[in-house]
Amino acid sequence: MEMRGFLLFWSVLTAFVAALSLGPSFAHVLESLPRLTRWSPALWREATVFNAQFQLFAVIGAPLDVVAILCPALLAWMLRQDPLAFRFVLAAALLYAVSLALWFGLVKPANDSLATWTPGPIPDNFEAVRLRWETGHMAVTVAKALGFISLCFGLLGLRQG
Repeated sequence: MEMRGFLLFWSVLTAFVAALSLGPSFAHVLESLPRLTRWSPALWREATVFNAQFQLFAVIGAPLDVVAILCPALLAWMLRQDPLAFRFVLAAALLYAVSLALWFGLVKPANDSLATWTPGPIPDNFEAVRLRWETGHMAVTVAKALGFISLCFGLLGLRQG
């Protein structure tokens, strides 16, 4: 495959992986309003903690989040001769990396707390853990959305060969 064809392939692959990473995060945001305002603590705990609703988010989503950093990083390196595209695509890689750092800083501590919950009375720290979990996912989504937008600008800014 010639370099131009490989660059096109890698650009599409990078956009696809970035979109797949953003999708589940955006889904968290879409469902957060009723989860925060209408769901009872018992329903939130049952759906979030005890019934494996988010199991595939970890099994599939976690590797996707790592690849969503690596793909634009490699693409940025391939675009190093095109300063405008390089900057936007590198910014995308960095923003996806920020999103992962936000997940580790905000969501993982909530997940660690959730892992200790058992059936029975609602834990005393329920409201704080729920708020951290939901808003943490919102922060992750914002970073990914900005990364995806930056990636799009970078891809749209590629010189026509």
